[in-house]
Amino acid sequence: MCGGLAASEGKLRHLGLPTAPSRSTLAYANEHRPWQLQRTVFEQLLAKCQILVASQPETRKKRRFRFKNPLLSLDATVIDLCATMFDWAKFRVTKGAVKLHLLLDHDGYLPSFAVITEGKKHEVRVARQMQFAPAAILVFDRGYTDYEWFMSLTEQGVYFVTRLKENADYGVVEKREVPQRRGVLRDEVVFFYKLAQASKEAFFRRIEFYDEEHDRVLVFLTNHLELAAATVAAIYKERWQIELFFRALKQSLRVKTFVGTSANALKTQLWTALIAMPVVKYLQLRSTFGWSLSNLVALLRQQLFVYRDLWAWIDDPFQPPPIPERSSEQLTLQLI
Repeated sequence: MCGGLAASEGKLRHLGLPTAPSRSTLAYANEHRPWQLQRTVFEQLLAKCQILVASQPETRKKRRFRFKNPLLSLDATVIDLCATMFDWAKFRVTKGAVKLHLLLDHDGYLPSFAVITEGKKHEVRVARQMQFAPAAILVFDRGYTDYEWFMSLTEQGVYFVTRLKENADYGVVEKREVPQRRGVLRDEVVFFYKLAQASKEAFFRRIEFYDEEHDRVLVFLTNHLELAAATVAAIYKERWQIELFFRALKQSLRVKTFVGTSANALKTQLWTALIAMPVVKYLQLRSTFGWSLSNLVALLRQQLFVYRDLWAWIDDPFQPPPIPERSSEQLTLQLI
């Protein structure tokens, strides 16, 4: 990386870098510059993007659902590491890893919360420490199954949608009428015996839905007793957006190889990658061109060392940069 920057030293000045950093400078920064600095920058950029999303009326028009509740997806992804080089990142005997826990806001598809832990830390332990706004709808997979946490969310006024495990021990309180439309097979109000044995009263909805595209039956669980059953199924399908976010983070921003092996260096690089996501999203929102996130990242990488107007470029990316005026001191070469 240092060699590549040194080879492009003549193009670094418009980025505010007088010279390319040396390997020792980068190594010192990885060791001593706290990763919390990058987290603070991420939070500030995120706040700016959220203001921009809220100010754009077309963002509201693109909302898929009629309800006004905030829709959030919660998930975690494992980033594999070499156990011998990253001996502090405990995961398995022969493998190291860290885990990125993320909360994605579907209003603009921006991350609203992120935390990095050791790979062996379970997702539910992190989820229990998080606070959510009342009336928000939280979507997560079966890895977050915890009946006590489900009841805690209900008491806080937070709704959730997830898939029910096959071995769930529950009882049926009410069987609701199934609408005359394809997909919904069963809609029931249930309780869990584990909560009932602890003298805790809580009721949930169990919805069976036939996925025609993949020819399978999915069983959903929610504490929202009013939403249409088909809407609950559509909400869970929206959880795919957080998977796309993780894919963009790992592939487009190449969070696979690391320039340092210490915990501080790795967290610094991960938070830097998370900083890049709001920056790219901000440019995508400001642009009048129909960018996809992956194309914008790829072309930005090509244009990084080209001196041109960024705001003009994101609106018209295939327009060549203006030809600089010829200096009066420039001599014309005449070939004989």
